[in-house]
Amino acid sequence: MKPLLVALDVDTVDAARRLADTLRGTVGGFKIGSRLFTAHGPAFVQELVSRGDRVFLDLKFHDIPNTVAGAVAAATRLGVWMVNVHAGGGLEMMRAARQAADDEAGKATTAPPLVIAVTVLTSFSQDGLSATGVQGAVPDQVRRLALLAQSAGLDGVVASPQEIGLIREACDPRFEIVTPGIRGADDAKGDQTRTASAAGALAAGASYIVVGRPIIGAADPRAAAVRIAEECQTT
Repeated sequence: MKPLLVALDVDTVDAARRLADTLRGTVGGFKIGSRLFTAHGPAFVQELVSRGDRVFLDLKFHDIPNTVAGAVAAATRLGVWMVNVHAGGGLEMMRAARQAADDEAGKATTAPPLVIAVTVLTSFSQDGLSATGVQGAVPDQVRRLALLAQSAGLDGVVASPQEIGLIREACDPRFEIVTPGIRGADDAKGDQTRTASAAGALAAGASYIVVGRPIIGAADPRAAAVRIAEECQTT
């Protein structure tokens, strides 16, 4: 199973469709986030699912348990492969998300989506985390939230490359780690502060890596994806 997921962080369905058609077969799936989903809704998600693509719906649900449960149930009905919530929403919220995915999939006699939790966003530095009122170190907070997500029955977490090792030490070996913040030596970090290469993240124990701008912003997105996919195979 290809670990490379591409973030379709573009403004229009036409642009997203061109990227998906260009990259299909080279990558393991596509991430649809708030930018595209807010502009165009669920129709394009359903289109990709109907093409047999694995879709990671990256909307980072964070609300009261009942509201999040309803959102995860709706995502499950769309047929997405993976959906996420914010671990900061707490144990009961994450449990409600897990139950909703399982219940909705059971009605359709299909496999439930992977439900994962965002720990600490890869854009956060230590100063940024502290400014929110969390006084512990970033790695400690990531570990704490990963264990909470595991206890809620979730399938894994989203975490930066820098925390993969500590999550692998703390959690079950089957726990999935989805890692954004993938950058090559020549790539601009942008607003990401905790980054690593694709090979570095996978060698550390990432289950999947999410790459956006280094692929979709490249002059030749397919060539960029092939380069990163080949790098993944060296681990």
